[in-house]
Amino acid sequence: MKLAELIRETERRLRVARLHYGHGTDNAHDEAAFLVLRGLGLPFDADLERPADAARIKPILRKRIEQRIPAAYLLNEAWLDGLPFYVDRRVIVPRSHIAFLLKDLRSAPKRILDLCTGSGCLAILAARAFPKAQVHASDVSSAALTVAARNVRQHKLGKRIRLIRSDGFDQVKGSYDLIISNPPYVSTLAMRKLPPEYRYEPGIALAGGRQGLDFVARILEGAAAHLARGGLLICEIGENRKALERAYPTVAFGWPLDEVFTLAASRTGAASRTRPKPRRPR
Repeated sequence: MKLAELIRETERRLRVARLHYGHGTDNAHDEAAFLVLRGLGLPFDADLERPADAARIKPILRKRIEQRIPAAYLLNEAWLDGLPFYVDRRVIVPRSHIAFLLKDLRSAPKRILDLCTGSGCLAILAARAFPKAQVHASDVSSAALTVAARNVRQHKLGKRIRLIRSDGFDQVKGSYDLIISNPPYVSTLAMRKLPPEYRYEPGIALAGGRQGLDFVARILEGAAAHLARGGLLICEIGENRKALERAYPTVAFGWPLDEVFTLAASRTGAASRTRPKPRRPR
């Protein structure tokens, strides 16, 4: 069997299984290509006419279909903005929209904080986007930081990225030109409706409270004390834009994407003073 044939057969089986995508791919064809090529240790531009070892893919495909395990966990690999990262169930699968915004920043930050770093993917992408910057990456989970350390070593950035175990800003010292965060933001109701694939991810990295804003509120409270003059906060909040704007009606958030807001240093203080905690709906 050739690679092209194996990918087509894998795609067919994925379609029949009616799985959920969203952990690096968003359709059966791309998932099949990822499973086959990376499952065989081949590059994405491999010659599809070459022979394929279908037997090596069968157990991976079986687990993907029968147990609904995300492909990234089966292969211990995820890609974001063209870079590979090691992943396992200690961290969520890298997929943050922030990755695609870093290169569009108008100024180059010298000090960067990645809050809730997880696998370390955003910290690594930020370090690569700004070669002269020092990056701090924090997470409350020591298990997640172990994965992040592996990725930092893999990308040879140990001299520029420092990992910090911290619950939010608790152990973070100093100020930063740029703070980025992909925090827990899934609401309580949405958590109950998540497809099975998401059950394999650490709940602590997903659950954001009743409205999905519990940790976001903490970020807004603490950012003012940790942003340098002219600094910028970039935070991902998923589908919670309307909830955030209702909770902080006087704050001028920037919205480069519906899933991501920005807030300049001069505005973060206003955010924390205006509403320390999200307003609950009546």
